[in-house]
Amino acid sequence: MVRLTIVVDTREQEPYSFDPERAGVIRRALPAGDYSLEGFERSVAVERKTLEDFVHTVIRSRERFTRELRRLSVYEAACVVVEADLRDLLLGRYRSGAHPHSVWGALLAIIVDFGIPVFFCSDRQVACRFVEGFLQRYYRKAKKR
Repeated sequence: MVRLTIVVDTREQEPYSFDPERAGVIRRALPAGDYSLEGFERSVAVERKTLEDFVHTVIRSRERFTRELRRLSVYEAACVVVEADLRDLLLGRYRSGAHPHSVWGALLAIIVDFGIPVFFCSDRQVACRFVEGFLQRYYRKAKKR
């Protein structure tokens, strides 16, 4: 397995702890997203959200998030990772008063309108593993060119 250098955005308040044997970590401001790879900061990015943050962002901070999604939509590989189960969203298991149908519609808009996949990764540990794997896979693909 190739050891990566993962770039964590300086605004990321609770960064993941990646396996040090598989990935080094540096912090710097990213043009988009919360996680990327050194040397590929404008090609690959992952936006991380807790369920509460996801709901708040797509409902209350929609304009700001739309700008972020536009930036991510031109990346070769980008995604949004939510640290929750999709069932939690559908059943409204979050503090916001937003109706699950509204959040569901916003989720589908991200996927269809912006072409950015959204992955519900059940919890923080699974999401961390997913982000590391996503970036690892992108790095291997990019290095083959």
